[in-house]
Amino acid sequence: MKNRRLITHLLLFLVVLTVITTLPATAQINFKTKQWSLQLDASGKMTSMKSIALQKEFLFADKATALMSIKKDGEIHAPRSCAWKAKNSELVLSYPQIGVEAKVKVQCNDNYISFELIKLTMPENVDLVLWGPYPTIIADTIGEVVGVVRSREFAIGIQALNVKTLGGYPNTESDIEPSYDVFEGGNKVDVKEDDMNKQLFRGDVARPTAYGSVLQAYCRNRHKDRVIENWGNTAYLAPTFNDGGVIGSKIALFGVANADVLPTISQIEIAEGLPHPLLDGVWGKQASHASESYLIMDFGVDNLQEAMEATKQAGLRFLYHGDPFENWGHFKLHTKAFPQNWASMKQCVETAKAKGIRLGVHTLSNFITTNDPYVTPIPDHRLAKVGYSRLSAAIDANTKEIGIENPTFFNQFQNNTLKSVVIGNEIIRYGTVSAAAPWKLLDCQRGAFGTSAVAHQQNDTIAKLFDHPYKVFLTNYALQEEMSKTIARLFNETGLMQISFDGLEGCWSSGMGQYARQLFTKTWYDNLKPELKGKVINDASMPGHYFWHIYTRMNWGEPWYAGFRESQLQLRLRNQQFFRRNLMPSMLGWFSLRPETTPEDIEWMLALGAGYNAGFGLATSLETLHKHGMKNELLGLIKIWEQARMKNIFSEAQKEQMRSLKHEFHLETSGNNGYKLTPVYNAYFKHTQQLKQPGEPVFSTFKFNNPATAQPISFIITLAAGKDYDPDVTFDQISLAINQQNALVLPVSLKRNQILKSDGKTVRLYNRQWQLLQTIELNQPLPVLSNGMNEIIFDGKYSGENGADVKLEIRSNGQPELIGETH
Repeated sequence: MKNRRLITHLLLFLVVLTVITTLPATAQINFKTKQWSLQLDASGKMTSMKSIALQKEFLFADKATALMSIKKDGEIHAPRSCAWKAKNSELVLSYPQIGVEAKVKVQCNDNYISFELIKLTMPENVDLVLWGPYPTIIADTIGEVVGVVRSREFAIGIQALNVKTLGGYPNTESDIEPSYDVFEGGNKVDVKEDDMNKQLFRGDVARPTAYGSVLQAYCRNRHKDRVIENWGNTAYLAPTFNDGGVIGSKIALFGVANADVLPTISQIEIAEGLPHPLLDGVWGKQASHASESYLIMDFGVDNLQEAMEATKQAGLRFLYHGDPFENWGHFKLHTKAFPQNWASMKQCVETAKAKGIRLGVHTLSNFITTNDPYVTPIPDHRLAKVGYSRLSAAIDANTKEIGIENPTFFNQFQNNTLKSVVIGNEIIRYGTVSAAAPWKLLDCQRGAFGTSAVAHQQNDTIAKLFDHPYKVFLTNYALQEEMSKTIARLFNETGLMQISFDGLEGCWSSGMGQYARQLFTKTWYDNLKPELKGKVINDASMPGHYFWHIYTRMNWGEPWYAGFRESQLQLRLRNQQFFRRNLMPSMLGWFSLRPETTPEDIEWMLALGAGYNAGFGLATSLETLHKHGMKNELLGLIKIWEQARMKNIFSEAQKEQMRSLKHEFHLETSGNNGYKLTPVYNAYFKHTQQLKQPGEPVFSTFKFNNPATAQPISFIITLAAGKDYDPDVTFDQISLAINQQNALVLPVSLKRNQILKSDGKTVRLYNRQWQLLQTIELNQPLPVLSNGMNEIIFDGKYSGENGADVKLEIRSNGQPELIGETH
């Protein structure tokens, strides 16, 4: 009896969970999960997205669209009727205006509903199928890559359940999704000022609207060649790609409480066979190790030991080579550092593993250097091509003007750095194209890139090769797939554990936009051996909807364009918003540890990282570490801060303070495995050389508001060189007076590239590489900063004219806070 009752309840639950309507075609069709209901009308249009617990409607009815629309002959068509076939769990959508009928398989689960296109009449005549856009009233948080929109009380999401179903809207034939280019126009320093208040979106799986947001996905039919606009080319040949077309396109829709979003996506990944990476046994999107920091440093068989010692000293587990390859394509390693190529890297990996360190490498995805065997001496026929023509006349091995029948694909110069064509096995570079027929390639260089110049016949095929401003060639899809498998084989054979797929936009050369980009990473992931799959830390230059399931994190921000704190700072901060709204681990980007990098700069970075729970990549070299006079202190600070961050010991209030650019902190260990967190208050001042009459005062007066208790002054004094300053002028007899106290005169002559520093106890003179030059003997105590406002009089004498400005930084320490102690 009990079993019969249990079976009865189970059957009733399944009926409710899957579909609760088998009514006539004029009625509504309802689907339910535990938290959410979705409703379609008899035309296949969505009419409700409701939270069951809240009894709140989230669909914006005025913009409601069909569950699935079809694009044919350039026009999008919604279905006219929709029927539910309960026996087969199928929706039948009819499009009589174009003579098409579709069958969509529906599967309801605890937290999501899946829809799969399983049949379509005349699928070869359809351009694409479009899921959505589904309009919602949710506007609080728009996850444009993950495809989830969140209000304060509820979340609605879409997931593409295979790689050919693309997240977003088919805005372009190239399938390159819209994305804000922060460096458009060549500016590399940071976000442009007029963009500071804009939301920098990277994709449109979810997109903000005036009424809230939309969720959307699509799948394109690629059964025939297309000439499209692509990546700076108004005419680009996108070849046929056989992936089954639109049949099999599949999505999931869900509505859950915010706390259930990640668990729901995790459930979807497992149930639907999507990538589900585990780091140390924890799903990558929730693993604390996903945001681990790492040291970026060239290494090889000869210096690995020293590089590992620096990594261990910094308390890090990952050592990453930023430029390991002699060529891109076959990915041969630099011979000097790795004499036995991949075998040498395997040796390094095994040596590092024994020390608890994991090695990684940086790539440029499908970029192919001109010294690679794919290019020279015989070019691979799978190099990417913009398009083709034929020779209008025969040529010999010395012909410098080459006649072609059609200039369309050759007369495009916006993204045409190498200006190269291929005929047979010869690559030829050209200068320009004739202005009128008969069409000719002019100023040709025969046998380019080590290929052989030979004669060619009239009507021979000539192809325009596609390239990139890095002066590299790119791939068609077949060669892209081979290169991706090569990278996977590199990892399988060596045991490398970290990679960054830089330059993923190169995959656009296939003519398939974001689809090809995500296929590249999926192919790599699928070809990793089981003991590596999901465990290799990976990021990239570009995110992607399907790729979201594979990548560990993104890590944008480069240090090369300004000072340690200034280079792309606003971009780094804007990225934290991106990570949060797309449910990803946070990272601060790359920073550069140079010989002049200060401990204060390092702690500024570390505190910012702790505030956002964000890791970083720190680029340096063994040469730099040899020069840096405070190497041990810097690496020790990284170890302390990163260990504390990974233990998650900081309170939310402390993290909020650390996220503010107005606050700095110092962290050190205390007894009982705890830490002492000290707030640091500082201000910057500038003293300028003034040429006045003899006896006229030239000192500077500054105000410093000290929130901390009274304490001896801490300062950093440097010469801030201007364009026209005399580098031989020194600054002598430096004096500091605080609140009318007796002035402290420092018996030192400050030269360019020198630093005078006080920690409140001692004054020391360093060179710009932080090597100690002199400990200053003081004949009186350091002046004391009072709590509250302080008047500081600063003075000194220049040894000549056109002296550099003097930069003065005043620092004080607040009350330390003990955290994380165990008793």
